[in-house]
Amino acid sequence: MRCPFCSANDTRVIDSRLASEGDQVRRRRVCEGCGERFTTYETVELALPRVVKRDGSREPFSEEKLRNGMLRALEKRPVDTERVEVAISAIKRELMRSGEREVDARRVGELVMNALRALDEVAYIRFASVYLSFDDIHAFREVIDRLEREPSRIDTPRSSASEPKSQA
Repeated sequence: MRCPFCSANDTRVIDSRLASEGDQVRRRRVCEGCGERFTTYETVELALPRVVKRDGSREPFSEEKLRNGMLRALEKRPVDTERVEVAISAIKRELMRSGEREVDARRVGELVMNALRALDEVAYIRFASVYLSFDDIHAFREVIDRLEREPSRIDTPRSSASEPKSQA
């Protein structure tokens, strides 16, 4: 690996350890030329599936779009950034694990709702209200009632919210 300080090609690894719940390898390196130390991260490069939108269009999966949607729902909520990053990694892992070349935007939305439900119920309701296109207060009440009755399950309201907006 090239040294970021002097651009020499001769660097060696002095320490390696797992990072990011084992999804990355963190390597401390030293440049044989200038003696500077630096850190690199190694990750597996797997292709994420393309997202098929409700209108039939297709687009590459966007981690930035996923993160922005989740952060918007979590705005001003007491959730650590690290927990959000773990949830994003879990969603990406699930999509890669499917082995599919394309995934319906609805599936991505469901994964996001499940992750938000585990992180913060208020954020879950915020996201669901947009994603599921709640038409009235009854749709909110139905989801809140389900949260109280079934804390470990996520169901969508039976109102006209059955066709979600595409967010992914």
